[in-house]
Amino acid sequence: MTSVGWQSSRPVQAVRRTTQSATELVRRHKPDYQIALYMGLLMLLGLIVMYAIGPQRANVLNNSYDTDYYTKTYFFMKQTISLLIALAVFAVMTFIPVGWLQKHAGKILLAGFIACILLFLLGNVLHVDALVKCTLGACRWFNLGPLGSIQPAELLKFGLLVFLAGFLGMRMKQGLINDLHKTAIPLAIAGGAALFLVVVLQKDMGTGIVIGGIMASMLMVAGVSKKFGAAVVVIGLIAGAIFIIAAPHRIERIITFLHGDSSSSTSADDYHIRHAKIAIGTGGLFGVGIGNSVEATGYLPEAINDSVFAIMGETFGFVGLVAILALFTGLLLRLLRVLDNLADNRLRLLVAGVFGWLASHVILNVASMTGVFPLTGITLPLLSFGGTSMIFIAGALGLVFQLSRYTSHRQHVKETDYENSSSRRGIGRSRDAGYRRPTRTQKTR
Repeated sequence: MTSVGWQSSRPVQAVRRTTQSATELVRRHKPDYQIALYMGLLMLLGLIVMYAIGPQRANVLNNSYDTDYYTKTYFFMKQTISLLIALAVFAVMTFIPVGWLQKHAGKILLAGFIACILLFLLGNVLHVDALVKCTLGACRWFNLGPLGSIQPAELLKFGLLVFLAGFLGMRMKQGLINDLHKTAIPLAIAGGAALFLVVVLQKDMGTGIVIGGIMASMLMVAGVSKKFGAAVVVIGLIAGAIFIIAAPHRIERIITFLHGDSSSSTSADDYHIRHAKIAIGTGGLFGVGIGNSVEATGYLPEAINDSVFAIMGETFGFVGLVAILALFTGLLLRLLRVLDNLADNRLRLLVAGVFGWLASHVILNVASMTGVFPLTGITLPLLSFGGTSMIFIAGALGLVFQLSRYTSHRQHVKETDYENSSSRRGIGRSRDAGYRRPTRTQKTR
């Protein structure tokens, strides 16, 4: 199989691959601008929401900590800066050769592992509070002072994405995608180490599920056997059960989910999901309007982060939520379109990982806020407050935008082994192209 833009520094301008029934052309063309359009609309919508509920969130924090540090435009300005950085990263990733990323994939993944280990040591062992940001017993961010914070788990996800695309693509090319020692064991080690650092050390089950979603999407596109896939599912379920049992707060969330919730309940266990549903229900069909959210004034926890979907439901109503989900659906469909038309399996795996990354975030956040899944803290991509998630997802989408320039177009033609022009002209006739009209001499005989 011809590798497009992986071994070389840039994708080649034109590659012709001939198969038995089709000639596949891969040449540089216009990228899929709809990817940038959907991403930009979601970012803009998130910025509008931050402008609307930012002052309310600032008042809550100022009253809680008895300070005037948070101004009315604090969260809006922070989100604006994050958005501009994310757009810059998106633009840069549209030009960085994918081959260069693959060449350094191991280093990027190693940097993610080291960053997560260093975060655990500084936060949980050395207790260097000036460098690590910890909330509710979980240390997930490096504190950068006036610059904000950065979450190393996002770097780990990106490194795993690029590394597995090259690793699984190579195993597909070698015909070893279902091999136990060459594929399954190395995959289990890389994925298991990432899940341990995120779920166990950082106590972040949501990010762990997203990592699982990235790996599952890539394995499906890689075409693993049913036996291999079933084994992965069983191991994943067992690991998930262990992670839940090992953490009492996760067991409480499962129990709360199974018991259900009620608007008249006074229990603290279902407080979060109860107010999330109240926010969505209050919005009705068209919402209460921008700046009129009641739940954002301190009733709904994490209103600008994990619970932003519920706040949008209160603000824009059912119609607004449907429009938001339509934007995400459109973006995901564009990713699938790019994936389906790429010639190189390694590039297809890369796009599949980005699809799994984005889809896992959206499904998990929306399902948590509507009570379909147990409550899990995870951001809504491109909409929630927080720069690290937005920046890395924008970077991943920038890679897909770059690859959309090299999607293939299949042209079904009839192959021929004839070398002269007369035989080529015979292609397409109803008779056999090799048939020759008999001469008069041949007729008399």
